[in-house]
Amino acid sequence: MKRIFLIILDGLGVGELPDAAGFGDVGANTLRTISASPNFNAPNLIRMGLGNISGVDFLGKEDAPTAAFGRLGQRSAGKDTTVGHWEIAGVVTPRPLPTYPSGFPTKIISAIEGATGRKIICNRPYSGTAVLTDFGQLHMDSGALIVYTSADSVLQIAAHESIVHPAKLYEYCKAAREILVGEHGVGRVIARPFVGEAGAFARTANRKDFSLPPPAPTVLDALVSAGYDVIAMGKVDDIFAGQGITDRVKFSGNTDGMERLLELAERDFCGLCFCNLVDFDMLYGHRNDINGFAAALSEFDAWLPAFMAKLREDDVVIISADHGCDPGFPGTDHTREYVPLIVAGKSVPPANLGTSDSFSEIAKIIERFCLNSNE
Repeated sequence: MKRIFLIILDGLGVGELPDAAGFGDVGANTLRTISASPNFNAPNLIRMGLGNISGVDFLGKEDAPTAAFGRLGQRSAGKDTTVGHWEIAGVVTPRPLPTYPSGFPTKIISAIEGATGRKIICNRPYSGTAVLTDFGQLHMDSGALIVYTSADSVLQIAAHESIVHPAKLYEYCKAAREILVGEHGVGRVIARPFVGEAGAFARTANRKDFSLPPPAPTVLDALVSAGYDVIAMGKVDDIFAGQGITDRVKFSGNTDGMERLLELAERDFCGLCFCNLVDFDMLYGHRNDINGFAAALSEFDAWLPAFMAKLREDDVVIISADHGCDPGFPGTDHTREYVPLIVAGKSVPPANLGTSDSFSEIAKIIERFCLNSNE
């Protein structure tokens, strides 16, 4: 029974890509930044070969790594979650998805107001926490929806759960998703419910993403067509708009996600378990929290042995990322970086896999393991 566990450590870049200057990211290196934190402790990843990856010259090298290791470049024209995951699944996006550094055009805002029956406030790039501080009370008083964006191709709609029930907010986001197509086809429309009072507003776990479907079939579609299971964990289902998914497992935060992974390691399935652990990026990278990012990676590292002990003879675990999000780099955006690749399992011989020019090397590994098997 073939089982692949693909674990994406959201935002864990390992150094600037050759084209980083075009993205304003020269000098970015997420792993280097967090490795300097007193909270950083990753002996299990280092034992697997994390410090042996090309360009990672600051962790010390393992004489006998226990896994195959390497790094992946990115060919897609972007550094956001959507195109990163699509490329991981084998689809390169040659044109960047639209972004809105000056806010969305009037015709888009008017269309969303018409579809929802509510006014729009903010409409500019904003931190997801700061936008609640600056616009939360106005939303409470007026009932207007807080619409904002970031450097990514996203439109986010925030609303207090006492003013707009999350189910209704999801309806509003679906309506916005139908509006945002063609030249304005952003990667994701994101529902951002929040609770609390002025001065203490807080986002809840009821976030929901409404994504564009991938522009071409992915390895997930190929697996499903061949009769394999594809279990999407965390926001993976949303990123792929439900395409190529046979089962879904939701969780709240990295710690809960890792517990669900331990449970899935006990489950009989045949195919792929695709998990995104988002806290690295969402809670720490975007908030310039170096120590928090380091502590989160250390927690993952400490969890790894228990997970690896549950793997069966033919199981494979792939650990990688979808972009960088250097918490020590100026600004709060993703960073254009290589991502790590660690491939481990009882049947996987340790090896230096070198540098690939595309995240889609992961899709090729999955294809070789499942679709090109003689079994």
